[in-house]
Amino acid sequence: MTGIRWTVPKKKKLARVIAVIALGQVHHAARIIEDLEPDSAAYSHAELVAAARAQMGIRGTTFRQRLASRAHRDGFLFECISWIAARQNLDARSFLKDPHLDATSHGLDGLIVTLHAEKPKVVNATICEDKCTAMARTLFRRDVLRAFGEHHANKRGRDLVANAAALIRESGLDGTRATKAAARVLDPKYRSYRAALTTVGVDDAHARAALFKGYSKLDGIEQRQRIGVTFVIDSHVRRWFDGLARHVIAALDDFEQQFAANDEDDDV
Repeated sequence: MTGIRWTVPKKKKLARVIAVIALGQVHHAARIIEDLEPDSAAYSHAELVAAARAQMGIRGTTFRQRLASRAHRDGFLFECISWIAARQNLDARSFLKDPHLDATSHGLDGLIVTLHAEKPKVVNATICEDKCTAMARTLFRRDVLRAFGEHHANKRGRDLVANAAALIRESGLDGTRATKAAARVLDPKYRSYRAALTTVGVDDAHARAALFKGYSKLDGIEQRQRIGVTFVIDSHVRRWFDGLARHVIAALDDFEQQFAANDEDDDV
């Protein structure tokens, strides 16, 4: 297994990028990450801001409803973090699936497709599973390994090929050529798996080995194709994401005020 560790040095800056994603402006968020645009929304609209702000809240009247709502919200936030981390290391021939805007959506958490430097051929497809949880070991063993096992046996092949083809089209290939090129993602030789898990405090080699125990069950591939990511935070998982959600709401408020001021200037 190849190990990676994520950290957040500037929580408010992270929240501003997530706020842009929550507004449905993921391509603009990519430009912000590349430092090509200021860290603000490309535009603001009252209904979009209201929906994004509501997504940061906890809904429901019963304990179970609120628990599920919190899990969906935190899952969306962590999927955005995963996307941002991947985007920071993307080269010109790599293409990345957008995060789900609907926190309850199912399917691939993430997919990164890398093409040959010159030829329209897939050299690697990284399938991502992101779990925001206080029970990282349980979810890795129960959910992540099961999902990866199904991918390894190509039981989710149609979804994988469809998503890969959509990404490959971004390279300029037409639909048919992109679809044919995507067939290569069905071959484990051109595939990697990346499991990203939230952890609290402990992040030494022994703890990581225990956390990702069982990864080798995905046989027939090399160690470098099994990637384990730990997102280490310094407090209880849900409290940390509560704080991040508040920063996202503050960023949305700021965007709304900025564009309201701009509209007033235009009217003068």
